[in-house]
Amino acid sequence: MHSLRGKLALSHLAVIFVTMTVAGFSLLSLVRTYFLQAMEGSLVTQAHLITQALIPGATTTIPSTSMAPAYNTVQQQQFANLSVQVESIIPSSDPVTDSYLTESNLAYLSDATVGISAALETHIRVLDSRGVVLVDSVGREVGKDISDAANVITALGGEQLSTTQRVDGEDWLYVSVPLWVEEKVAGVIYLGQPMRDVTAVLSDLRLRLLLAAVLAMPLSALVGLALARTIAQPLVALTTAAGKLSAGDFDYPLQARGQDELGRLSRAFVIMRDQLQAVEQMRTQFVSDVSHELRTPLTAIKGLIETLQDGAADDPAVRDRFLASIEGETDRLIRLVNDLLILSRADAQAIRLRRKQIDLRALAHATIQKLTPQAVARQVDLSLDFAEDSLKTFADPDRIEQVLVNLLDNAFKHTPARGAVRVEGHRIVVEGKDPQQFTTNVLPSSATHLIPSIRQLPEGRWAVVTVIDNGEGIPPNDLPHVFERFYRADPARSRDRGGSGLGLPIAKALVEAHGGQIWLDSPTRSKDEARGPGTMASFALPLS
Repeated sequence: MHSLRGKLALSHLAVIFVTMTVAGFSLLSLVRTYFLQAMEGSLVTQAHLITQALIPGATTTIPSTSMAPAYNTVQQQQFANLSVQVESIIPSSDPVTDSYLTESNLAYLSDATVGISAALETHIRVLDSRGVVLVDSVGREVGKDISDAANVITALGGEQLSTTQRVDGEDWLYVSVPLWVEEKVAGVIYLGQPMRDVTAVLSDLRLRLLLAAVLAMPLSALVGLALARTIAQPLVALTTAAGKLSAGDFDYPLQARGQDELGRLSRAFVIMRDQLQAVEQMRTQFVSDVSHELRTPLTAIKGLIETLQDGAADDPAVRDRFLASIEGETDRLIRLVNDLLILSRADAQAIRLRRKQIDLRALAHATIQKLTPQAVARQVDLSLDFAEDSLKTFADPDRIEQVLVNLLDNAFKHTPARGAVRVEGHRIVVEGKDPQQFTTNVLPSSATHLIPSIRQLPEGRWAVVTVIDNGEGIPPNDLPHVFERFYRADPARSRDRGGSGLGLPIAKALVEAHGGQIWLDSPTRSKDEARGPGTMASFALPLS
């Protein structure tokens, strides 16, 4: 049986079979023990009555452990009409027997016979201290020495013993009770009773249990199959969906039902499938974008080379201009490949950081000095405004400089001539999310404009660097996508301005590799603004 449904049904039946078997044997054993204890109690009580009738002053050993109420009830019902009859009998004519009886310490009992007046088939024997039968209710063993019997040996030793024996094809329960006279064992009361009633009850109970098992197994099989189908169906659906997914079919429907483990597994599979679909779409788009980005400079280089081969190389001025263009396109390819390498390492969490304690203010000042010629060429006013003289953190200076360069390069591209770009730095301690607390307890008054943007920071001490421009800003619909690879909010801004759409994703990867966060804010343009609302690009690093 190879199907999961069959295995579940079979295991269900196996559990029920084992359970019913163990329960049946346990019940039969419990019932048998119950009746045997009841019979033993009955025989012990009979022994006590016989002792009182035959030997005044003698006692029998009665167990100190109290019987259960059910046993007491059975005994009361059995002994309500029970009595002991003692009669004289004619002495034996066998000289050997007479000798045994004459020498007995209870010799006078040999002239008496005992009977139980009830519907109890009790075989009663009274033995002396030697194990010789003095009284036999059936009259067959009077004068017989049975001292070698296990029950008699135990009773003569002062202990009560009960055993079951098979006599003439029928089970009997025998109880031997020591008979005490003046704290000495003077004899034994040896009683036996057939167990046919117990056997009949156990046989009837066994038959009923077997009948219950015969009826229960088919019903259990049906229930097991139904349960197995309930469990197997979602797994079959998951298996089919997984096969479709491996074949590239992301649209195969899978219904996630229920709140149990299978329902949660189905929902987890649906989430995984959607994520894989998103990753596959992103991969496809990424490959397409990379191909397009690589094709553009390669096509330009190929066209320039073909033009040079067609004779343009003969003109020095044209040749030098074309070679400069080829060099520019080659640099663009190198930058694109390097950017893609950084992103691939970020995806593999393999970016190597050479961390050390750095001063972000000094690093920002040095970066601004390097980019000042570019700002002057674009007629953009570039300034530095740090609230702290020193803002130290533990980071890789080259990677943080790359983040600043990417943010400033974006700001330059989107700031018109005679615009302004400002780099700010603040020490921020986030202790709550209440705006009033931000204003009065956490931020300096000169940085209240950062309140909306730093709400996402977790509690802690942060160094926040912000690049602010007054360019055209970013539309609200584009803000959630600005960190996606090759995403361009304005299609007209990218390639003709030298952008590849990888600057912000690279900055995000580098900041997050340092355990920081990065985000963009762009207010909505108002009708009264002469310039654009601008953009605030901020990143936060843990303070050292």
